[in-house]
Amino acid sequence: MRVGLTYTGTDWKHENYVRWLRDGEDIEVVKLEYGEFPDCDALVLSGGVDIHPELYGGALEYRENKGWKPERDAFEVRMLKTAWERELPVLGVCRGLQLINVVKGGTLVQDLGEQGDATHQNTPEDKQHRVVMERGSLLDEIVAGTVNSAHHQAIGLLGEGLRINCRAEDGTIEGIEWAEPAGRSFMLAVQWHPERMYVHGFPDAFLYRAIRDKFINEIKKNHGDH
Repeated sequence: MRVGLTYTGTDWKHENYVRWLRDGEDIEVVKLEYGEFPDCDALVLSGGVDIHPELYGGALEYRENKGWKPERDAFEVRMLKTAWERELPVLGVCRGLQLINVVKGGTLVQDLGEQGDATHQNTPEDKQHRVVMERGSLLDEIVAGTVNSAHHQAIGLLGEGLRINCRAEDGTIEGIEWAEPAGRSFMLAVQWHPERMYVHGFPDAFLYRAIRDKFINEIKKNHGDH
C-alpha cells in the first residue's frame, strides 16, 4: 500500500504524519513535493502555510499573514484533482481541509481574531478544545471529543458538494466530507492535527485512531483487502 503525503515544508512535522499513517503496518508513505502524482493508492493533504487569497477571492492584507507559497498551492490543487480523477481516498488535515474547500469553490475566514486565538491558535503548543459531530456524518460514531488546535484561519463559505461533519463549540467548522458520498471516492478532512495527537499521546486517542483507521480501511477496500 502506497499513500501519497504532501510535504509540509518541515521534516519533523512531515515525519509526524508518516508515523501516524503507518502505525506499525506495512504502509509506504510517499513524499509529494513536486512533479506528477506517482503510483499511489491514496492522498493525504498536510497542514502548513496559508493558501494564497487569490484562490478564494480573499484580501492580500490580514492579521497573522506570514506569507504564502503559490507553487505549493498549485501543486496540491493538481494532486487533489488527480486523486479525484483516479477515484482515490483523500484525507485532508488543517490546511488540507481548507484547500479542499477552496477547490470546491468555498472561501476562508482569513483570520479568526484574538477571540479565535484563545481557542484555536497554538502559542506555542497546540490548543485543546472540544468538537461536536454532526448527526449522520462519517464522524458521527465518535460523537464528541477533545482535539488539538493550531490554526488562525477556517472555512467561511462551504464549498459545493461538501457537508460539515463537526464544529468546535464556538461554531468554527472543524471537519468536512462529501454531502452526497454515493458514487464518489472516500474523502474526509479535519481542521485539527490527528498526527500530533498520535505522537504526543493525546487523551482522546480514539479520535486520531478512528480517523486514521477509517482512512486506511477505505484504501484496503479499494484493493479488496480484508
